Amino acid sequence: MRFKLLPVVALLACAPPARAQRAPGRGPVNVPPDVLSQVCAPTLAFEAPPAPLRVTGSQEAKVRTTMAPGDLITINAGSDNGIEVGQRYFARRPIPLERGETGRDNPLILHTAGWILIYAVDDRMSLATIEHACDAVQLNDYLEPFALPVVPSALPGRPQAQRSNYGRVLSGTDNRATFGTGDYMMVDRGSDHGVALGAQFVVYRDKLEDGNFLFELADAMAVDVRPETSTLRVTRSIDGVKVGDYVALRK
Repeated sequence: MRFKLLPVVALLACAPPARAQRAPGRGPVNVPPDVLSQVCAPTLAFEAPPAPLRVTGSQEAKVRTTMAPGDLITINAGSDNGIEVGQRYFARRPIPLERGETGRDNPLILHTAGWILIYAVDDRMSLATIEHACDAVQLNDYLEPFALPVVPSALPGRPQAQRSNYGRVLSGTDNRATFGTGDYMMVDRGSDHGVALGAQFVVYRDKLEDGNFLFELADAMAVDVRPETSTLRVTRSIDGVKVGDYVALRK
């Protein structure tokens, strides 16, 4: 199999056969920290995403299932599929919220592992290198076109929370269940409930004490909004937020 390679890829032929082949080192990723942080934020889906492009292996003598920045990986598409040297793709994987069939009662967490850079292409396969990692890229991760997110600013003002329309904290990256300032979490409120990018939320906990108010835990802001769910970034926390805590939109 002959690849259309960048000139420097010819150096790979000199790599010791018992070690992983690696792409030449690159400088730091020139992306603002707040954008990088949001790249790695999770989202929810009620059905498996279409995923024709996938990570299919690594360029190493032994079989590997996890790969890190600089590793060369293979993907199952090439020039016949419109893949070109220099393109970038996000590597993502769906993680069920709970065991069982995916659906409205058991959505998928769409976890971003990082992004890859196409390094060499053949007709039906390509080589890529992991340019940035949120964590390890895994065998069978699916690929989506690369586009950096826009980091929203909080909507102006600080209106009262809508206490008649509480939502719930669902989960976080890798089914994370606790959150603090700067963390991302998903809630069951989206654009169908009046949420917009930059919308402000208050997070509450019901301490199950008769005759008492809900306890205010944190403030959060919507950074990704879908029709029925949103991803929030915790902007201020008084105490740790947990899955199942209440959220109320400031509106």
